[in-house]
Amino acid sequence: MSTRNSDTENAVKACPDLRVEHDRGVCTISLARPAKKNAFTNAMYASLADTLESLNGSDCKCVLIRADGDAFSAGNDLNDFLSLERFEDAPVVRMLAALADTDVPIVAAVGGAAVGIGTTILLHCDLVFASPEARFATPFVPLGLVPEAASSRLLPEALGYRRAMAMFLLGEFLAAEQALAAGLVSHMSTRDTLEADALAAADKISLLPANAVRATRRLCRMAPASIPDTIAREIEVFAERLQAPDTRQAIESVLKARSAKH
Repeated sequence: MSTRNSDTENAVKACPDLRVEHDRGVCTISLARPAKKNAFTNAMYASLADTLESLNGSDCKCVLIRADGDAFSAGNDLNDFLSLERFEDAPVVRMLAALADTDVPIVAAVGGAAVGIGTTILLHCDLVFASPEARFATPFVPLGLVPEAASSRLLPEALGYRRAMAMFLLGEFLAAEQALAAGLVSHMSTRDTLEADALAAADKISLLPANAVRATRRLCRMAPASIPDTIAREIEVFAERLQAPDTRQAIESVLKARSAKH
């Protein structure tokens, strides 16, 4: 693949366990530590934060997160956690801020176990493709910890309070089919087609009007508001988009295609 920007290239050089590639508007981020089931190290968090921060304002249209090996991610590397002197300054904190702030849509391909941050990072993805082998768990409390990545709000919203608490408190796994039924996963694929399906979706998103995609993502991730206030938000952004050249071009293309059919 090609066309890496300098910020992302530096991030890749800094951490071989996180591979970043750009192609045709899609930024593919690979968790590349399969021998450790892609458990996140401080270096991986720092590299991922660098990458996400470099994407806002770039020509990247969509992010695809995938993993080498049989596991998506075993979560945090616990040895790295124990080595931290001050968690507030840890690379994971900067990564979570970058993840929350980015307006680039994110697609994930999950083909194995996703534990801890391996699951909570998916709550920030717009589409999640999973194979039948995927399993999801957030066993924070058995480790004496608490949920992170806004999962204390997002996981109960996605699964319901009691299902989420069973995952938080008891460390229960959620199977792929259960995750699909609950809405944590958006699409099921076979193991053989998982990455191709996820990449096809990322490619499709990359061809959409980029400003409309990013504006839609921002609207969907805003703080809850009353129905009238939400309508007002949408009207404001809708009016801006209606006057935008790329919107007019997209509408004209649709009208032209319709005309050609008749």
